Amino acid sequence: MQILHVSAECYPVAKAGGLGDVVGSLPRFQNEKGNQASVIMPMYRTPYLYSHEWEVVHKGKTNLGHWNFDYTVIKEKSNEQGFPLFLLDINGLLDREKVYGYSDDTERFCAFQIAVVDWLNSWTELPAIVHVHDHHAALIPFMMQHCYAFKRLQFIKTILTIHNAQYQGAFGWDKTTYIPHWDSWKRGMLEWNGQINPLASAIKCCWKVTTVSNTYMNELKTMSNGLEPLFEYEKGKCSGILNGIDYAVWNPATDKYIDHHFDLNDFEAGKLKSKQLLCDRFGMSADKPLFVFIGRLVGEKGADLLPQVISDSFDYIGRKMNFLILGSGEPDTEAQLKGLQSISQGDYATYIGYNEALSHLMYAGADFLLMPSRVEPCGLNQLYAMRYGTIPLVRRTGGLLDTVIDMGDPGGYGIVFNHAAVGDITQAIYRATELYVQKTTFNSLREKIISLDFSWEKSAEEYLSLYKSFA
Repeated sequence: MQILHVSAECYPVAKAGGLGDVVGSLPRFQNEKGNQASVIMPMYRTPYLYSHEWEVVHKGKTNLGHWNFDYTVIKEKSNEQGFPLFLLDINGLLDREKVYGYSDDTERFCAFQIAVVDWLNSWTELPAIVHVHDHHAALIPFMMQHCYAFKRLQFIKTILTIHNAQYQGAFGWDKTTYIPHWDSWKRGMLEWNGQINPLASAIKCCWKVTTVSNTYMNELKTMSNGLEPLFEYEKGKCSGILNGIDYAVWNPATDKYIDHHFDLNDFEAGKLKSKQLLCDRFGMSADKPLFVFIGRLVGEKGADLLPQVISDSFDYIGRKMNFLILGSGEPDTEAQLKGLQSISQGDYATYIGYNEALSHLMYAGADFLLMPSRVEPCGLNQLYAMRYGTIPLVRRTGGLLDTVIDMGDPGGYGIVFNHAAVGDITQAIYRATELYVQKTTFNSLREKIISLDFSWEKSAEEYLSLYKSFA
């Protein structure tokens, strides 16, 4: 089965979140099962572009409204990712270092999608499946079905995977000319709440819609930033498929980012060595339990609660633990977390920014991972943490609920709380500090989570079953 994935991100080329990890892994596992999956994404000016060899496979010409532009598609020569990787370049729009955050993001991703469909229209042998990810690729199903120039593509099966429905890419009807000449009778397939809404359009147009956990799919019917009625109406073609993680990358026995490797047989000694490295680096004592947060410092992740949580934990539980924060995001939250350095007694540190190597060391050396997310479609951090024997403290939402069972429940192995609130999170930290001193129970839980299987094998098989259900 030939499958084309279209995405704004793909690790290790360019990644801003879990979307990049998924698109960087899923196609390889699909190919290992005998398929022909490939990825097309924008040609950002990232280090990966300059450190690999490429070949030009297509040059084309199309337009964004009244602006005619040239585009180029290149292919990575070595196939090191385990799938054909294509980058699409448009001078003036995609030739930038960052993935998102520009004032013309609407134009950038509209032009990218138009060029992808124009390129696809030139193929001699068309794919069986076009799999689009999030709103940056979500106009493609509409264009394939309802733009006159692309009628040849209208019977290709399309799938949308929603990694985060809070971001929908909506823009005004004054930009309707961006979309190549289309059947005006199909206006309703673009419109939602008085705007052109790419995510809503794909939900209407795609053959199937998935998101990255079963619980998140159910939550979207009541919490999807205005799309709730649409998810209820289209529920017959919607399903949740839990993300997996790449065990070749996230493996404490071989991880290139950590010095002290370990597996199930020697995890206590291995984790302690990584913990000692972390504590030495940040001036902490390795005798205390180490709590870490890794991720974007934004409200969606509950990061704005962390300064008060840390202060209250020290005040009400005592200085029995260490905290280490890695991430970047909202300036106020960054400033508050930096400000906590002044009250540290060798038990708190923060690193503002992105550091892949440090994140791996933190997963390996930490005792507990904090994830107080308000919204978490799947969550990968808790899966990485458990792979490295780090016990997750998570809010009962989305994929966190689907992957972490509270240690007080039958078969449980983590700590789960109900609300993204300072009191709930602080109570979870108290439970963790009590667990830490019960070494037999603590190590038993760590042994259990290392043994859990959250690899891509099962998830990739579910996607293939979905494809085959209508291919």
